[in-house]
Amino acid sequence: MRPPGAEKLTAKGVTLERYNERTQQYLSVLAGIDLTVHQGELVAIVGPSGCGKTTFLNAVDGLIAPTQGEIRVDGRPVTGPGPDRALVFQNDSLFPWRTVKANITYGLELQRRLTRQQMAERASGLIELVGLKNFAEHFPHELSGGMRQRVNIARALAVQPELLLCDEPFAALDAQTREFMQVELAKILARTRTSALFITHQIGEAIFLADRVVVFSARPARVKDSIAVDLPAERTLELKHQPEFVALERRIWRLIEEEAAITGMVT
Repeated sequence: MRPPGAEKLTAKGVTLERYNERTQQYLSVLAGIDLTVHQGELVAIVGPSGCGKTTFLNAVDGLIAPTQGEIRVDGRPVTGPGPDRALVFQNDSLFPWRTVKANITYGLELQRRLTRQQMAERASGLIELVGLKNFAEHFPHELSGGMRQRVNIARALAVQPELLLCDEPFAALDAQTREFMQVELAKILARTRTSALFITHQIGEAIFLADRVVVFSARPARVKDSIAVDLPAERTLELKHQPEFVALERRIWRLIEEEAAITGMVT
């Protein structure tokens, strides 16, 4: 586990209700979420299916506003999407008519802060960082699923966000590629020291990547537990077979199983 730095994200008492026009009732989705992410820390969120993990991530990104509570990044209130956050979706969402390099520079072009030369240099550095040095001029359809998701991550990192938000970014990949991408992402974030909030359904993936794993309760989501991952900072796939890793996996699974039983998903 990496030593925590200054607070990057703070969420206090985040509550969210949605109104259903058809039933004319309010649905409680989040119920007083308190959560912190420190500089250089990756926090993974797991919980029962449909508990509100992605809803919370969208609130952090500023796509939806909480009913109560507050979310701050670097002490500034989140009032909408901003350049201090970058969201990585399940699907790579690359522009098919743009090359790898052009996809990565897209956000920089919108910001208009850098010259073309500076954008090209930053893109080249990120392409090398994600292991695609020989594919800069390739188009998305010429890449594998794992390679496209590497481009997606590089595009998010190009704008140098204070906080990287990942919504199950490896869910669409095959099992083997997903394992390799976990290793790659761990290396990338270790080098860039980027703070990240990572949503996943896979407990093993959460433990492998995270410094802390936050377990959400069944909906409306509350923080059921926050578990420090006291494992070596350098993550290799062999780590998943170690007794400490397996013990954490069992502990977190029991917590989720308790919540799933409440909703009737487990009998």
